[in-house]
Amino acid sequence: MTGPRAPDEFELYDLAVVVERIEGHCTCDMRVGDRVDLRGGQLAIADARGFCLYALQAAIPLLPAKQRPGQPADWMETDARVTCPDPACRLIMRIERTGRRVLRHGDVSAVPWEPPPAPGASPAG
Repeated sequence: MTGPRAPDEFELYDLAVVVERIEGHCTCDMRVGDRVDLRGGQLAIADARGFCLYALQAAIPLLPAKQRPGQPADWMETDARVTCPDPACRLIMRIERTGRRVLRHGDVSAVPWEPPPAPGASPAG
């Protein structure tokens, strides 16, 4: 998405956490292709079977960083795989960027947004 934005707008990637492979025995009945989608701050599970909480918790700490554009050489831009913490399962998930969306500060925070002071302006106080 390009073009001028309001001062309180910012862009995030939509993400999918997708089961890429299972190299062991998954007791949660996960299957290759199962996925969870993240749009803004909302998780969505399309499959009524659900998604393993233990596998998902391994990916959750990475998701806010993966939602934001980074530097091309940063590992967050190049590395996309996460594993379930159950060593017997060996379930491997891939974090994919699936789209982009523009959000406003008020969409994600109850704290009022205050624009930063103009360059060269003296700080309030």
